[in-house]
Amino acid sequence: MTRTIEITVATDGSSTVETKGFHGPECQHASRFLELVLGQRVSTQLKPDFYRSTQTQQFAQNQTGSTPP
Repeated sequence: MTRTIEITVATDGSSTVETKGFHGPECQHASRFLELVLGQRVSTQLKPDFYRSTQTQQFAQNQTGSTPP
């Protein structure tokens, strides 16, 4: 899966940053520079992939030969 960071800016100036394809805390590390540029974080919503470790993904990939959905 491709890793992407999607930024949405609303008409009121608020913004949303969504990471895709990252697992565990690497999503927060990848988007940290945007938080510094865009300003103070108001809220955070962690997706299930945050709680999924890279080791678990690698095990599943080795078992099936492909990356799990």
